[in-house]
This record gives sequence, C-alpha cells and structure tokens, in this order.
Amino acid sequence: MAQEGLSRYSIDADWSELYVGGEWRAGASGETIDVEDPSTRTVVTEVPRGTEADVDAAYEAAEAAQDEWAATPPARREELVRNLLQLMDERSDEIVELLASEAGQMEGIGETSVQLATDQVAEAATYPRRMKGETAASNVPGKENVVEREPQGTVTVISPWNFPLNLSGRAVVPAVAAGNTVVLKPATNTPITGGLLFARLFEEAGFPDGVLNVVTGRGSDVGDAVASHDVSDVVAFTGSTPVGRRVAAAAGENLAEAAMELGGNNAHVVTADADLDQAVDAGVFGSFAHQGQVCISINRHIVHEDVYDEYVERLTERAENLPVGSAHDHVVIGPIIDESQRDQMLEYVEETVEAGATLETGGETAEVEGVDDSLVVKPTVLSDVTNDMSAACFEHFGPIAPVIPFSDVDEAVELANDTEYGLSGSVHAGDVGRGKRIAQRMETGMVHVNDQPINDEAHVPFSGTKASGTGGYNSDDFLDEVTEKKWISLQHEPREFPF
Repeated sequence: MAQEGLSRYSIDADWSELYVGGEWRAGASGETIDVEDPSTRTVVTEVPRGTEADVDAAYEAAEAAQDEWAATPPARREELVRNLLQLMDERSDEIVELLASEAGQMEGIGETSVQLATDQVAEAATYPRRMKGETAASNVPGKENVVEREPQGTVTVISPWNFPLNLSGRAVVPAVAAGNTVVLKPATNTPITGGLLFARLFEEAGFPDGVLNVVTGRGSDVGDAVASHDVSDVVAFTGSTPVGRRVAAAAGENLAEAAMELGGNNAHVVTADADLDQAVDAGVFGSFAHQGQVCISINRHIVHEDVYDEYVERLTERAENLPVGSAHDHVVIGPIIDESQRDQMLEYVEETVEAGATLETGGETAEVEGVDDSLVVKPTVLSDVTNDMSAACFEHFGPIAPVIPFSDVDEAVELANDTEYGLSGSVHAGDVGRGKRIAQRMETGMVHVNDQPINDEAHVPFSGTKASGTGGYNSDDFLDEVTEKKWISLQHEPREFPF
C-alpha cells in the first residue's frame, strides 16, 4: 500500500485496483500480480490479476458509454485530448521514473518514450476535426450520395511491454479521439506504464466515465476473453507474430477489425561505398538502443565483403565500450525485461556459435551490484553469420548484432528479403539515390536510407508487410482502422422503377 502524501504517479503509489466505468475497483478474484523492477529484480508494487468477469464488466462499461461519447462535439473531444497532452508534459519526469522501474528503460529511452507518446497524443487531438465525410454524384436522377465517417464503437487495445507508454498511447488516444470507447489490456510485465497510468491520466484530464477501461492480468487468464469479446469492434494488438496470429483469429470470429503490428527481422544493409563512420554509428544505435528490445531494431547487419572486416572490428570496439548496468544509473545497456526473454536470446547466441559463427564480444550477462541473477546482457557481436543461424533467422529481441557478408547488391537484397517478416530496415550506400533504389527492392513496410530502422513519427504511416502485421498505425491509417464509412443516399425527386 502506498504511503500517504505520495504522488499518484509514483511507483510507490497504490496500483492495486482496476479502472472500469470511471471507478477504481478491486479485481473480481481479489488476487494480485507482482510487478518486478528488472534492474534490481525486486518486487516494486502489485496490480490486480483480472478475470473474465472483470473483462465483461469493462466491455459493459465501454458499451454503455459509447453512444454519448460518439455524440460529444469534436471541439470537446479535442479539448480533453489536449488536457491529456498537458498532463503528460507536466508529469513527464514521473513517467520516466515509472518506465525505469517497471520497463527497465534508461533515462534517455524513457524520455524518448514520453516524446513519442506526446507526439501521438498531439496527432490524435486533430482526429475529431478530421472525421469528415464526402459527397458523390449519383447515376440515379435526383439522388444525392453522402458518405459519413463514424466511430467503429468499442476498440480493444492489447499492448506490449517493450515500449508500453507510446505503444499503448498510439492506439488508445486516437481511438478515443475519433469517438470510440476503449478497453485496454496492458502487458503483464508493464501493467502500469502500459495501462493503469493512462487510467489516472484520463481521469485527471476529465474524460467521461467508461471512455477508457483498464483491466490488468495475465494473458493466460484473460487474453482470449479480451481478444474475442463480442462487444469489441476493433482489436489493436502489438506483439509477437505467433501471439498476433491467435489474437487476429479470435478477433475474426466476431468479424472485428484487426490492427496488428507484429514481429520484425530488420536488415541494416551497408554497401562497399557507404560512409562507414555513419553506417557504424547507425548500426550501434539500431542494435543496442533499449537493449535491442524494439520491434524495429536491427536484427541483421548485412555488410559488403570489401568493408566487412573493418565494419565488424569497429562495431565490436563500440559494443565493448558501451556502459552497462541498472536502468537507474547512467548506462546505455540496461536489463532485459525478464528471465525467459534473457535466456531465449542467449540460447540463440549459443546456437549461432555452435553453427559456425564467431563470437566477437558479449554473449553473457553482466554483473549488477546487489543483484544475484542479473538480467543485463552484454552487447554482443557475432561475425561469420549466415541467414539461417538462430540469431539471424529469429527475432532475437536483444542487444545482439549478427553480421552477414554479401558480394553484390542483388545478394544483399536477397538476404534482406529472406525472412517471413517485413517491418523495417535501413540502407547505407554511396549516395541517397542509390540507397533509395536498394530500399525500394526491400520487402518491408518501412526503410530508412543513411539511417537505422528505429524511427516513428505520429504523422507518418507505420505498418509492416508479410508476417509483420496487418493494418497500420499513425496518421490517416489508424483513423481508417477505428472509423467506418456509411453511405446515405437522398432521393430528392420521385424515382421511376421498372415494375
């Protein structure tokens, strides 16, 4: 229980209630889930272990609130979203601390999360005034065709643990701004920054009861109930492809719209005439930002054989000099979210070395003072890698940089495309034009020339191809996901029928 006088946005505050229908209430089971700080491996708070009964209550509240919320004038909806934006700015330091304690985000990454989230909220504030329809001429004499845009109804948001703040926010706030109500199920590891934090912010911003409802709990307990609920009109999910397939199938049973941002295996292509300084700089950031726990981080470095050795040497040197440790300290590499993620990525490294790759650096955990079983994995560089080795063919989701050689651009493109995924990527070539031509041949939803793959701007579409998802986020793409068009025809003159 939180101590009296603490901020409601502190990790030490009381987070032991769900938010349903504008009320803070205990979960139906009375059970809770521990929330662990991945840096210290200590339990920092607890949240309710939601049940199917809690899920049903959340959807009942969302459904009850939807008609009145959809009828709320756009100027009022915009005002409330801007209230939310102001609160996030005012509370940004506290939010960054929450992200460090719960998601293991270092200060710089936490600040980036807040910047991305506020950018998304600012974009969402424009949605109420973009709910515009159109007219169309008719082939029938005396008929007027009107197309109106309406909210879908109730939107389900299932968000991940790696960037819980902005990956929840990019779905929740636009959905609400467009006149929908929302049921939010955050990841088990990050139930506060991905869920209950939004409930407190929405409450303080003045949103009506039932517009946002938050149910925390284990996916194994309530995941199916959330994904398949018959009240849900849209399911917005961010996470792994295997889980995403199950969520999309469950949503499909109710013919709910599915917005899925799933896994990635992103290639960083470096040609022989690339600026190696820039390519290595981008490669270091793109592989090791937030310990590689980014769906759009570099999963494979695909480097021309003429510069391969130098690239590996320089990447290795940079990796060895990155500060590692607790997310509460001034480091670049912090903890992996939990043991299962850590153990899986280290297993990929081991399998890759056994298959013939060379471990240049890393491949093990780093000691953290006062922690018996550290979750911090040292930045890892692997050379002599082929596309079929575990660290390259799987989404390793860690601070791991497999480097694969190629002989010509055709081979580089073939290697980059030899994956079921198609989320993001990057190219460093001799000039922007040549880089763009390579980018156009890469089978991926986003490619960044003379940069690295970790880019996100709320006014630019964000989507993947192949097994990296369906639908899209940001800008008009997500507005289309959470709204539907209705054709209304007006027959102004008597119509003649053939019988």
